[in-house]
Amino acid sequence: MEILRTPDERFRDLPGWTYEPRYLEVDGLRVHYVDEGPRDAPAVLMLHGEPSWSFLYRKVIAVVVGAGLRAVAPDLVGFGRSDKPAARSDYTYARHVAWMQGVLRRLDLRGATLLGQDWGGLIGLRLVAAEPERFDRVVAANTFLPTGDQPLGSAFEKWRAYSQETPDFNVGKIVARACARPVEPAVVAAYDAPFPDDRYKAGARQFPMLVPASPADPEAPANRAAWQVLAGFAKPFLTLFGDSDKVTRGGDALLQALIPGAKGQPHRTLERAGHFLQEDVGEELGRAVVEFVRTR
Repeated sequence: MEILRTPDERFRDLPGWTYEPRYLEVDGLRVHYVDEGPRDAPAVLMLHGEPSWSFLYRKVIAVVVGAGLRAVAPDLVGFGRSDKPAARSDYTYARHVAWMQGVLRRLDLRGATLLGQDWGGLIGLRLVAAEPERFDRVVAANTFLPTGDQPLGSAFEKWRAYSQETPDFNVGKIVARACARPVEPAVVAAYDAPFPDDRYKAGARQFPMLVPASPADPEAPANRAAWQVLAGFAKPFLTLFGDSDKVTRGGDALLQALIPGAKGQPHRTLERAGHFLQEDVGEELGRAVVEFVRTR
């Protein structure tokens, strides 16, 4: 496996990003993560999605740590400061789950709150199903857990086609276009930072093709098995979705209907919040998570 590693200088002087980089090794790969706040405080495990990195959570991290909680935000393999396998075939859904499960175990997180958005939910909900004893609660934000038994929707199909056909997979512009509010040029550049050139974008290019789109998908059985666990998950489960995300719209209602722990929770739809609601309403999202941890 050929491994690429983004030079450190790409991450200098990013707006609002003052967090010390930390690293651990999983399956021979260096994985970067942010770990801020008291180590003995309740931990919020923040998992990002495609094609972002932990920078997406900078506003949420500040609020969570300011409230005295612990914020843990890894970069998925292929993103941020984590190592980037060079071949698209190196990336599978199962490997992404295993890599983040390695992080979960290496940090030995217990009593944690999962905050998962986009692929952070597709991966994170698999972690919850695999090791529910490590999680006290879950926050699902603009995410879902598909089994391939239902259509993924026209918005996702358009995104997947674009991701494969466009010659210029401009990550910063992709993130900005999926926000409901203007994104400053310096912030757009920060989303581009992990990817000096197209060689580093194998994971970003491959991710859309890994979402189970048919019952025959290799990960459809694993997601069905995860749903069997989640169908009995009675711990607090909260949905915080943006009002302007066409890709995951309606996923909140499905999660609320199928997961017992979602009953009676203060679910919210955040206004003027697109797919990357952490960018649009990060402080508001952070406050909602803090309140959820404190009261549930």
